[in-house]
Amino acid sequence: MKTDFKKVELHCHIEGAAPPALALAQAARYGVDPASFMADGRYAWRDFAEFIAVYDKVAALFRTEEDYALLTESYLLELASVGTIYSELIVSPDHGDRIGLGADGYIAGISDGIRSAKEKTGIEARIIVTGERHFGADSVIAAAEYAARSGNPLVTGFNMAGEERMGRVADYARAFDIAREAGLGLTIHAGEVCGAFSVADALDLVRPSRIGHGVRAIEDADLVRRLVDLGTVLEVCPGSNIALSVYPDFESHPLRQLFDAGVRVCINSDDPPFFDTSLEREYHLASTVFGFSDAEVDAMTRTALEAAFVDEETRAGLLAQL
Repeated sequence: MKTDFKKVELHCHIEGAAPPALALAQAARYGVDPASFMADGRYAWRDFAEFIAVYDKVAALFRTEEDYALLTESYLLELASVGTIYSELIVSPDHGDRIGLGADGYIAGISDGIRSAKEKTGIEARIIVTGERHFGADSVIAAAEYAARSGNPLVTGFNMAGEERMGRVADYARAFDIAREAGLGLTIHAGEVCGAFSVADALDLVRPSRIGHGVRAIEDADLVRRLVDLGTVLEVCPGSNIALSVYPDFESHPLRQLFDAGVRVCINSDDPPFFDTSLEREYHLASTVFGFSDAEVDAMTRTALEAAFVDEETRAGLLAQL
């Protein structure tokens, strides 16, 4: 088993990537007691509700453009240090507005961090603007409109995250139409908390090229065949799925089954320090626990680059590095 895989990540939430040491430094800077979100140097939560609460407390430690540039650069430098050549960051303009920074300042800070990390390491990164499902259809449509008019060359995709059990995919379809018309790549969280039907709804109503998670599709053999036929890429996050009890253990996780069925899958970390994981660990798990050969791991990385929301010249350059 090789340990120096070139790595690619398509599914990581920027606030969820905050290294604990950086969160502690930010807490000290703003006079926040870290005991409310951390214990023994780790983010402390016991169930999904507590995870969301702790996530929000950590996110609240980043308040300025400079904070977001630091957060983004810190995570990308960490990725680059383990051989990552490309990353897509899931970001929420709603969050920028809620903290009083504003969507423009929020995106500007993240963009600065991306440029700085690239200057230092060569890592490429792009921004996936995301609507939060639990804030309602109007909010998600506004996020899509923001992404469509941003004019920022680093903003290349649109996503919807948040509470999967709220609303129907049909309620949010207009947002994806707006993003599609603007030429943005489309992905959507589905098939994580909810079952196979949520993946089918996404395919029917959004027609994305990728689905965030999507692992519950394994519960419907016809749906698995449909994913194969469409070539839809699943952004799979095994460590996240275990931490949030989507599956009880890695042996129960369907990554291997999906791959063997011909579904296009790739490896991601989601909110890595919250789930005691990292992109490096996820690649290691693929090689060990899931039993993928080196060639199969590289094939999943190639799939990620083929599905990345980048221009073709950039994609060709990245593929040449594999």
